[in-house]
Amino acid sequence: MAMMSEDGEIADMMCCASCLWSCGTADVDNIKLKEDNVLDGSAACQKDHTSQQERDCESRAAEIRDDTLFRQPESSHLGECPICLLPLSLDTKAIMQSCCSKLICIGCCCASIRYEVVVKAKMIKKRSCPFCRQPEPKSAAEIELYKMKRRKANDPAAIQEAGKRCYHDGDYERAFEYFSKAIDIEAGDADAEAEAHYCLSFMYRDGKGIGRDTQKRLYHLEEAAIGGHPKARHDLGVHEVYQGRIERAARHFIIAANLGHDASLKALRELRVARGKSAVKILSQPFVHIRPP
Repeated sequence: MAMMSEDGEIADMMCCASCLWSCGTADVDNIKLKEDNVLDGSAACQKDHTSQQERDCESRAAEIRDDTLFRQPESSHLGECPICLLPLSLDTKAIMQSCCSKLICIGCCCASIRYEVVVKAKMIKKRSCPFCRQPEPKSAAEIELYKMKRRKANDPAAIQEAGKRCYHDGDYERAFEYFSKAIDIEAGDADAEAEAHYCLSFMYRDGKGIGRDTQKRLYHLEEAAIGGHPKARHDLGVHEVYQGRIERAARHFIIAANLGHDASLKALRELRVARGKSAVKILSQPFVHIRPP
């Protein structure tokens, strides 16, 4: 057995240590080793059992992925309002400030406007951002200038918003670049990253600007769901229903419902009505909230 002194080598070994399988035959003199001390056998043993090791590693990797995928996020991808620190609602749209790219809840925006208009009407000549106190832009040109500054500062929220605008304008190639950049930024905003993953998922679904790829679509849906995106989680549940994996679908719907996604709660009710039936019979039900997007 080779000795390992560096942490990197130990980490690589530990990655598949629980998956390695060997008959325990040493490479020298065909000595039979104790099973508790064997990770790899002889060269012939490794050659014979390579496929088994690969299957075990793939199985273990799938288990680890599921552990991460089905973990309940503490909050949705929207996070909290940076002023009142209350969770942002999925139903009520928050306002993104062009100067700092922060999502501010409606209540804090209204309170800030009321304070500046009523309390400080004589002192303040121009309204400001509730969070960073930058002067409020008065024209579309000023708004675009603020957004450009945020993009140059590698703000992932501003970058993914620019990607959405390009997507709606039909510039799919630039939209893809913006979404990919928002994901690749190191130490970026997890909320913006989840939204960018979700946007990439429906680009791969529709094939606009890029080729259709179901595997990549599911990957980005999973990454968005791990980041707390309830719509992505719901789409994964719908996919699992139509693959006949009802238990996995129910787990996705439960997590999304806990995040406040109404459609997932209604989907759970439909699955409950259809429970006790086979997957084929369940798929024959006239679902309203479980439909492929």
